[in-house]
Amino acid sequence: MCSHRPSCPSAQADTAHMVTARVTAAHVVSAHPEQGWSLLCDGSIVFDDSGALLADGSVVAPHRVPAARLARAA
Repeated sequence: MCSHRPSCPSAQADTAHMVTARVTAAHVVSAHPEQGWSLLCDGSIVFDDSGALLADGSVVAPHRVPAARLARAA
């Protein structure tokens, strides 16, 4: 599905690190910020909450920062 160079890593990623690398290497084909998701050139869908639905049907859970670690306004 990808036609850009360098092309995306293989869609068969075994580790969370490889999944993240693949998703970040893919280009956005269609963005829908009003709905909170974007379609990537490898067929994956990434969500604004950092989760993803990969082209093979597997799910990447959102990696959220705990509220206690967020900076607070003074």
